[in-house]
Amino acid sequence: MTVAPPTDPTPIHVLVGILTDTAGRVLIAERPAGRHMAGAWEFPGGKCRALESPAEALARELREELDIEVERAEPFMELRHDYPDRRVRLDVWRVYEYRGSVRAREGQGLRWVPVEALREQPILAADAPIVEAILAGSAEARQ
Repeated sequence: MTVAPPTDPTPIHVLVGILTDTAGRVLIAERPAGRHMAGAWEFPGGKCRALESPAEALARELREELDIEVERAEPFMELRHDYPDRRVRLDVWRVYEYRGSVRAREGQGLRWVPVEALREQPILAADAPIVEAILAGSAEARQ
């Protein structure tokens, strides 16, 4: 069976936040029912709106999803992924400081996962390179 490429060549610009807790665990979120790829796990974030900067989009998405206010975040990596029905451009940021307590405002599942256990999680294919980059950075930090 051949899968046709996505009909719209323009990738959806998605901001992704990498959050860690004081124990060094990384936050992942379950995609809620009714959304594309529902039930899969990903790093929190969402679509950038027209006229919104990446930093503004990240802050808005994390406020809406997790009830936190981003105070300091920096770009980490950027990648593209083609699903059978859409293309995404992931603009990934490390969130170093935020105000508030993380909570699921959209009814999504949340997990704080030890870095070394990230590969064992049912992470979306688009997020797999992020897992590898986090693991590589963690390995470098231990050396």
